[in-house]
Formats: sequence, structure tokens, C-alpha cells
Amino acid sequence: MSDQVVAPRAWTGHPLWLVGFRPFFPLACLHAVITPLLWVLMLSGVVKVPVAVPAMQWHAHEMFFGFGLAVVGGFLLTATKNWTQVRGHHGRTLQLLVGLWVLERVTVWVGGEWPWWARWAGLNLYAAALVALVLWTLIRGRKTDSYRDNSLFVVALPVVLVARALVLSPEHFAAGATLTLALFRLVFLVMLERTVPPFMKGGVQVTVPRVWWLDSAIKGFGLVLLSAPWLPATARSGFDAVLAVLVVARFATWSPHRAFQRLEVGVMFAGGLALAAQLILDAVAGAWVGTLPLHVFTFGTMGLIIPAMFFRIANGHTGRSVRFGPVERAVVWLMVIGFVARVIAPQLVPSAYRELIWLAAGCWMMGFAVVAVRITPLLFAERVDGKEH
Repeated sequence: MSDQVVAPRAWTGHPLWLVGFRPFFPLACLHAVITPLLWVLMLSGVVKVPVAVPAMQWHAHEMFFGFGLAVVGGFLLTATKNWTQVRGHHGRTLQLLVGLWVLERVTVWVGGEWPWWARWAGLNLYAAALVALVLWTLIRGRKTDSYRDNSLFVVALPVVLVARALVLSPEHFAAGATLTLALFRLVFLVMLERTVPPFMKGGVQVTVPRVWWLDSAIKGFGLVLLSAPWLPATARSGFDAVLAVLVVARFATWSPHRAFQRLEVGVMFAGGLALAAQLILDAVAGAWVGTLPLHVFTFGTMGLIIPAMFFRIANGHTGRSVRFGPVERAVVWLMVIGFVARVIAPQLVPSAYRELIWLAAGCWMMGFAVVAVRITPLLFAERVDGKEH
């Protein structure tokens, strides 16, 4: 018998509460299945508009602060512990955070008649708690942080609270939507910078060059554009265009001809190029059918990258090999169809706009339903390699 002493587990409860991505990724998938259906039913007049906020504000809020902030929350709660080499938030803390996320969903739907203090708590506690927990991890782990530029999160994350308040304010909704888009765009810019190089090395055996000034300029302009709602139109368009050029330039140095040989790698490039396209469309401010620049980002960047990210993290962070099989590939193509239906086709056939929204919503719902079926069993189980989290 071995005399080796095994360190006790820090958490002895259900594996779901070991680390942030485990509960939040399935919740994001569930949200992605339910809310698009509610939205198209609202547009058709079948479902009554939520009593808490007007329909358009509800749609924007739930896309970014319901679905999006569940994804970002799960990602950052997991990534920050790896960046700083400290034990991430888990167990009861994670359970409380999930409860606050659920409370926010209920509040934004039916909390319109609640007392002001209950409505305020329901709408604000999840975002405030998430920001505080992520910042605490970064601050207490700053000495062991492998990314010295994580200070940008210290600056940007508190802005989430401002953006949410503006989105829920009828008078400031446009500014809130612009600020929210800038925040999520910044998160994806950083995520792409840190994930695409290892994906390229592991997927197509290419070591991509890291150009310090280019990476820094991209993050710098991303931060500057947090002020976009209050910039003069000319300055905002100029910053949009410069950032788009920088993003495309970085992808051009990352061997795109090799990346698109593997779907799971190429989809990250496609999502990043959609981000650049959103910036260009925002800069030129054309007369589009629907809110085209916004949906280029939601369907093109979020819709393409997030399913692939979920598959990769759910397998890799539970000790399994990362494989993109036929099911995973089918999900990516479903999201591509949804992108075409929501973004491109309405510009060509505006008379079919409502039917195309139904098609796009159906692709989004079906894609994330498949993702949920694939990843949820992995997240409810122990790691297969014997590690704790």
C-alpha cells in the first residue's frame, strides 16, 4: 500500500459547483433556447410584452446581460483562476451567483410591479456580484497573474453596471446598447488574442507570431470605444475603422489559409472577422434592413465563437480530448445558416424579413439545444483525469 498522502478536496459537493463554467454554460444554452422563441412570439403578437421593461429593451438586455453575461461569467470565473493560479470561486459562492442570475431573469420578466427595492435588487445583484468576484480574483492573484494587461478588466468590468442601467432606461437605451456592444467586443478581442494562438498550434501545428504593438493597439482602441456613446460621430467612425483594420491585420498574420483547414479553428477566425465587419458597418452607418451592425456581432461573432468555445472548454476542462465530430460541425453550420438568415438575406429579400427572423431564431435555438445535450453530462460529472477542477 502506498504511503502517499492525498490532499483533501476543497469541495466535496456536486461537481457542477467546482468551477464557474460548469453551471453557467448549460444555463446560457437554456437561455439561448427559450428567449429567441419568446422574442419571435412577441413579434407575432402571440405573447404579451414583459411587464417589467419594453419589448425591445428586454430583447437587448436578455441577449447581452442574460445570455451574454452568463457566457462571459462562466468564462471569466474559469479563466481568471487559471491566469492568476488561485482557486476560483466555487461551491456555495457559485450557487449564490447562479441564484442571482435566475432572480434577474425573473425580475426582468415579471418584476415591473414589485417594490422598487425588490426590483432594484433583482436587476442588479447578479452583475454586481459577478464583477466583484472576478475583480477580487484578479486583485488577490495579481502577483502570480500570467497576463500583466489584465488591468484592462479592472477598468472595463465595472462599466457593465453602467451599461445595464442605460439599457434599462428608455431615455438612454441607444447609449446603453452602444456601450454594451463595446464591452462585449472588448471581451471577445481579448479572448481571441489569448485563445487563437494555442488553437492554431494544437489544431494545425502553426505557431502564430505575436506582435506586441498590434495586440496593445487593438486593446487600446477597444477600451477607447467604451466612450463611443459620447464621442462625436466622426471620431467614433474613425476609431471603428482603425480598430477594424487592426483586427484584420492581426488575423492576416495568423496564417488564415491554415486556420480554415480545420472548422473548429476557422470558426474562431470567422467570428473575429465578423467583429471587424461590425466595426466597418458601424463606421459607414448605412441604411440597412434591421439593426445590421449589432446582429453581425451577435450572430457572427457570438453565434459562431460561443458554441465552439463551449465544446472546447467542456471537454478540455473536464480532462477529455477536444474533438470536433459530425455533431459539433453540424452545430457550426446551423449557426452559419442563422447568420445568413438574420444578417445577409434580409438585405436581399426585405419582404421576407419576419420569416427570416423565425429561421434565424430556429437555427440559434436548435444549435444551442444540441450544444446543451452534448456538454451538460460532462459538466455534471467528475473530471476523467483525476484532477479536482
